[in-house]
Amino acid sequence: MTQAKPRFRTLEDYLNYDDGTDTWYELVDGELIALPSENPLNFTIAMLLVSSLLQLGIPYYRLAIGHQIQVVSAEVTVRQPDLVVHTEESIRALLSGERIIRMGMPVPMVVVEVVSPGKPGSENYDRDYVEKPREYAERGIPEYWLIDPSRAVVVVMTLHGDRYQTQEFRNEELIVSTAFPAFQLTAKQILEAGA
Repeated sequence: MTQAKPRFRTLEDYLNYDDGTDTWYELVDGELIALPSENPLNFTIAMLLVSSLLQLGIPYYRLAIGHQIQVVSAEVTVRQPDLVVHTEESIRALLSGERIIRMGMPVPMVVVEVVSPGKPGSENYDRDYVEKPREYAERGIPEYWLIDPSRAVVVVMTLHGDRYQTQEFRNEELIVSTAFPAFQLTAKQILEAGA
């Protein structure tokens, strides 16, 4: 006997759902989609960035792993970046009792995604390189970082108008960020975190 997957008509239904596991989900077209288990490198990269941002003076409470962002999309309702760097306003709004960054709430200053392997046209590639930039730009998030170990590149996307302009960093190139002008890590240091 197969068990039907739960379907959600509202965001509140999704937020109140608990299946008793520690599985993380995104809400896609009213259906829970289990996020694949993260590569340990993803967490190591996120923690390297957290450490570096703390050294730049970003307060610890504005750095978050596991925070979710409501997006406008034909299918996806909520995204969960690998790292969220909040503004004072976005973290205050979230800590006021919300569980996700909803539409109309202040947006974070930067979201970071560590890309899962996949070739152009694959689900992973399209999600990170096509769909998320469109969704995050529509939300007005000023910077979106794509860290792609399989392609050995860090892509920093900066919002100009309603679209991101991209800059790629490889090897010993220092990452250039409008949000963090004093950032001092190279692409190689980020991509080889923990190595």
